[in-house]
Amino acid sequence: MTVSFGITTAPQQVGYDDLLRVWLEADALPTISHAWVFDHLFPIAGDRSGPIFEGWTLLAALAAQTSRLRLGVLVTSNRIRPPALLARIAATVDVISAGRLDFGIGVGSRPDIAWARDEYDAHGLPYVPVSDAIEALDEACTVIRRLWTSSSPFDFSGRAVSLRGAWCNPKPVQPSVPFVIGGRSSRTLRIAARHADIWNVPGFDVDDAISRSRVLDRYCAEAGRDPASLIRSIHLGVSYSDPVAVRSSISQALDGGFRHITLGLPSPYPPSVASWVASEVVAPFAG
Repeated sequence: MTVSFGITTAPQQVGYDDLLRVWLEADALPTISHAWVFDHLFPIAGDRSGPIFEGWTLLAALAAQTSRLRLGVLVTSNRIRPPALLARIAATVDVISAGRLDFGIGVGSRPDIAWARDEYDAHGLPYVPVSDAIEALDEACTVIRRLWTSSSPFDFSGRAVSLRGAWCNPKPVQPSVPFVIGGRSSRTLRIAARHADIWNVPGFDVDDAISRSRVLDRYCAEAGRDPASLIRSIHLGVSYSDPVAVRSSISQALDGGFRHITLGLPSPYPPSVASWVASEVVAPFAG
């Protein structure tokens, strides 16, 4: 399976012009295949009162400015937007990008992170228990896919999602927008086995990510799905001062079966940072 490399630019503590500069540079580099933002409402690093852009609005702007990169939100919190609304937002971005969207979605922040609830409480968003949020993710994936493919309005009645006369027009440009489901819990992995085209996991501990990928293999088999049909994606942080360490993590991930690599770029972004990533990090694995 072909290996693809992408960049992630966290839209916090940084200006739009800098984000656009990095994305435009990456868009011109053939060894960088995809680019991502994240979905938080408060910064998760640095000054908590610092600037942060809303992920899907930003993605639409970047989609309109680029022409080649596949793009997405790594990953959307299903807690923030009702799924039928999210389906319309994502379909709009796919149209703007001429069919380049990879649709990233996950449960949302874990409650064991001390600051996780702040952004929900501050924006008047409900923060349901994790077990309920996981069930809601399963239903969201079902109705979003159906909204993108249904030829007529439909009703849906689930435990977390209830729709009447649901409809999405325009549809995405792509006949089947790839679903990227992020997370490592067993229940999330079962949802990925049912719904995902790509599964993404943070690469803070590559050994753990490889172990969770093996669990996903088992869940795919239980669901009657070929595990090889689900692309494994890992998010790895980039150190500008130690590209050797980044390349070592990539090698370990590739040996563990990951073929979709996202590289998190810390801000502030150095001049020509995308070209640096392409030459110093990606080039040894390209070709």
